[in-house]
Amino acid sequence: MGIKRSLVFVFAVCNLSLYFGQEKTIDTVYIFDNQMNKVKLFHKITTLSLSDIQKNSSNLSEVLRFQSPVYIKENGRGAVSSPSFRGTTAQQTAFVWNGININSQFLGEGDMNNIALFGYDQLEVKAGGGSVIYGSGAIGGSIHLNNDINFNKGFSGSFNSEIASFGTFNNFLKASFSNEKFSFKASGSHSISQNEYEVPESRNYINRNGKYYNTNFNFAAAYKIASFHQISWISESYDGNQHYPVFFESQTPTRYETQNFRSLVSWDWKKTKFNNILRAAYTEENFQYFANLEQPRTSGASGKNYIIKNDFNYFINPRWNVNVIGEFQQNKGEGEGTSGITNVSRNILSVAGLLRYITSSKISIEAGIKKDFVEGFSSPVLYSFSGKWQAANWYSVNLNVSRNFRFPSFNDLYWSPGGNPELKPETSVQTDMDHEFRIGDFKLTLSPYYIRIKDMLRWQNTSMGYWMPFNTQKVESYGLESQLTYEKQINQHYIKFNTGYIFTRSKDLEINKQLMYVPIHKVFGNIDYRYRFVRIYAQGMFNGLTYTESNEKKSDALQSYFLMNAGISGTILKKYTVGFKVNNILDEIYETMAYYPLPKRNYSILFNINF
Repeated sequence: MGIKRSLVFVFAVCNLSLYFGQEKTIDTVYIFDNQMNKVKLFHKITTLSLSDIQKNSSNLSEVLRFQSPVYIKENGRGAVSSPSFRGTTAQQTAFVWNGININSQFLGEGDMNNIALFGYDQLEVKAGGGSVIYGSGAIGGSIHLNNDINFNKGFSGSFNSEIASFGTFNNFLKASFSNEKFSFKASGSHSISQNEYEVPESRNYINRNGKYYNTNFNFAAAYKIASFHQISWISESYDGNQHYPVFFESQTPTRYETQNFRSLVSWDWKKTKFNNILRAAYTEENFQYFANLEQPRTSGASGKNYIIKNDFNYFINPRWNVNVIGEFQQNKGEGEGTSGITNVSRNILSVAGLLRYITSSKISIEAGIKKDFVEGFSSPVLYSFSGKWQAANWYSVNLNVSRNFRFPSFNDLYWSPGGNPELKPETSVQTDMDHEFRIGDFKLTLSPYYIRIKDMLRWQNTSMGYWMPFNTQKVESYGLESQLTYEKQINQHYIKFNTGYIFTRSKDLEINKQLMYVPIHKVFGNIDYRYRFVRIYAQGMFNGLTYTESNEKKSDALQSYFLMNAGISGTILKKYTVGFKVNNILDEIYETMAYYPLPKRNYSILFNINF
């Protein structure tokens, strides 16, 4: 194939960063996803720190449910969970690990409850398209799991342990060491929960067979060869086990196991006029499904991805820079059991170019174009345009326009019975505009948006008696995301407030009805107060009526609900922290997926040691 011969070209293409008009050395803090700092110049990004994540330490689903505009659909606590950005689906959401897209090659999405919650230095949420930089699936938005490397910090470490309702235990240990030239970081986490909660008010529901447990390890190291050369490495392994809930004791209990491994090596070369980052990555996903808990597995699959990516950035002058990104991937998959998938593979070559005009004053512009060469498909030319105007000290506006896509997954193409090798990639065009107002310590952001998706992939029942994917659906989604933040430090008093309202209309244009599991209204809010060694926080979230069928039948819809959590903690000698949390204080009965109620009021105790 010509795509294989083009591999040599990947080493010649490159990527871009910002120009500061002086000789540059590697920063004290090195972020593996170097593009993210540039994305933040033109897009509204929700950034969550470790302390934010600890407020909702059950799983990633809870974090994003209460602290982001994303809607989370969860088949019971700790079970299969998927996100929805701006009225799109989980397949149109990209999970990005340190700059590498890690969506499953089989499912085309990521299960949020099979992605580790701890082990990352930063969790970032970006709404809106990003296929020019982050590839297939970045249509509705992307979720970024980022790690960084520090230098000249010496030795440090921390240990977190949490005991919670339903026989839940979460533990996380992290240690790091760095000097002027070398940096090393390691962490490990383990979570386990019997997870047998009851909701008698909802059809006498008991979360039978709901047990889950997972273990995750992260390692990272970096060495400065010279002031302008650095070699870095990061690796992650994850082992998870989910028991799927059953409604009656007579039902056969099932379970799902998954093992993921990711490793990334990076060579950074930074000079005054240019910088270049060459990466080689390997990711692996394995899963097994057991139709009977006590019997051998009935199906499973193993996927391996080999990635080479080069980012080159050339600084024409202090304002203009050119970024070229080249990437080659080889995706391999092998199914077993009832999946019907044999040995399959595909090669993907992509070349993207971006031109940026960046000033410290009023106007900044970025324009990008990308072409993907996906084996077996005719892929569209993608583009993006972003512009920011600082109209006044108190007001700025960002405009973003992009074309994005998603190519079919291995399951879409090869699942037996039902795989459809005639599928075409989904494409979308979209635009959004961020209006940002600053008055004192308050910041208000209003973000209207519009998305139109063509050739949307959807699995449908056929006359042959099985389901099959087709390019059938055209979807139009529009709405408003708004967010108000306030942050203030007065002597030893610190307060932080963050709230958001999201309005979403997402319609299947063939029937002019709201899509399933897309709430029209969502409101979330968080408030933190800290005085000396005491910290108090509260969270609230309202979710509006959510249809579970394509006919907008209100009798089958999930009813609106309001949830509230709160917690308090105290720190002694700056090293020891003890905390207490109450989730669902109001004892609300609610579902995010039909027939799977989530827990009523529950509690947890947290211990933390820094050393």
